[in-house]
Amino acid sequence: MLTEVTATRYIEPLRSGGSVPGLVEADDLGTYVVKFTGSAQGRKALVAEVIVGQLARALGLRFPELVLVDFDPAIAAGEPHQEVRELHSVSAGTNLGMDHLPGARDFTPEVAEVFPVDPVEAGRIVWLDALTVNVDRTTHSSNLMVWPTLGVAPPRLWLIDHGAALVFHHRWAASDPAKAYDFRHHALGRYAPDVRDADAELAPRVTEELLRAITAEVPDAWLADDPDFATPDAAREAYVGYLHARVRASSAWLPTDFPAAEELAEENARRAARTRQGRPDWLKRVPDLHGKPEAAQDWSVHLG
Repeated sequence: MLTEVTATRYIEPLRSGGSVPGLVEADDLGTYVVKFTGSAQGRKALVAEVIVGQLARALGLRFPELVLVDFDPAIAAGEPHQEVRELHSVSAGTNLGMDHLPGARDFTPEVAEVFPVDPVEAGRIVWLDALTVNVDRTTHSSNLMVWPTLGVAPPRLWLIDHGAALVFHHRWAASDPAKAYDFRHHALGRYAPDVRDADAELAPRVTEELLRAITAEVPDAWLADDPDFATPDAAREAYVGYLHARVRASSAWLPTDFPAAEELAEENARRAARTRQGRPDWLKRVPDLHGKPEAAQDWSVHLG
């Protein structure tokens, strides 16, 4: 089961994502990134974080330790932003904490240009994402970190943020365990991920017993409000059944088509051109910084 800790000091909000997690210290002397139950993404995002994160760790992928954090909004009374205080006020009690990786860097397209990734490791990560229907690890939003960045230990890839995974649990009645999703723009597609070998290695390890052990770590309160199930245990069995059926159907959804970097660049250019086509003239002159370093933009059009 997940370790339970109590938040003792609120450090700051993190605004890199829409859920506005908070950085806190806890009574075990650890520092955690806390995702709150009251965030706009809802409790199903926390369910996905636990199931996918713990599955990643069970399969030997690098993912920070998760803990359950008892959070009292009073420790963050000095937070100056009203919307963050309101988030805290509706999140009293048990929330989800992820071990903080100090100094970690985002795995951006610029970092990807110079950071080596083994096709075997890339294949395992892509396979996990395809299994858990995590479509939010793309070239523009990798949800990967490079850590450590200081000292003598070599930097490694770490997985983070799986709240957008398990998309099937938003519409159980329409879910299909054999459905294939588009992973052509996966953040690690450029590394020739060996997904077939990953399937042969990892699929036999995703057993019903493992899935039951992982879903048992999800707090009852995060499952109790699901209208599709009468009890939290019934919801857990649904996750177990879906993921186990999906593992057995991997031949139907295994992603193997990953375009080269040049192809992706051409696709992005065409997409940007289509986006600009319908804009008024003044808006066409606004640079598109999505996924590109600011230094690469031509700002001369704004200088007269």
